[in-house]
Amino acid sequence: MPKVYLLLGGNLGDRNSYLSQARDRIAAQVGPIVRSSALYETAAWGNTDQPAFLNQVVEVWAEHTPEYILFLINQIEQELGRVRQEHWGARVIDIDILFYDDLAFQTPRLTIPHPRLHLRRFTLLPLAEIAPEMTHPVLGKSIVTLLENCPDELEVRPFTPVT
Repeated sequence: MPKVYLLLGGNLGDRNSYLSQARDRIAAQVGPIVRSSALYETAAWGNTDQPAFLNQVVEVWAEHTPEYILFLINQIEQELGRVRQEHWGARVIDIDILFYDDLAFQTPRLTIPHPRLHLRRFTLLPLAEIAPEMTHPVLGKSIVTLLENCPDELEVRPFTPVT
């Protein structure tokens, strides 16, 4: 079964609850989650005038094609209340496909590996936690090496939910 790595994030409402609901739906609709990173909090990237994000990377075993996974995760985002109003805007949930096995793939709607993952500390840090030695199929470097050389200087800190 293909290993698919997804980045979950959100910065509106009960961020932890939205990520939890997204994980439940991913497990039910996309495939079993076999590994999950810790939760991390970081300032918004791109459009910085918005609340901090909560992020997590999950590894999923999926039997679906990349295009169908994109359809499913867009459906999950919509079910959880995501409204797409502006690029890099605030949102209750965002789910990105980072990797699909070692596939390098591009269509007008989807690029795998995610084209900016190597530029984002908030993606690389949780990814390095669960797949440090995985090699980026286009750049030919491990996730740890990409993290060490990441130009993004935004602080990414572990997040502990309040119980």
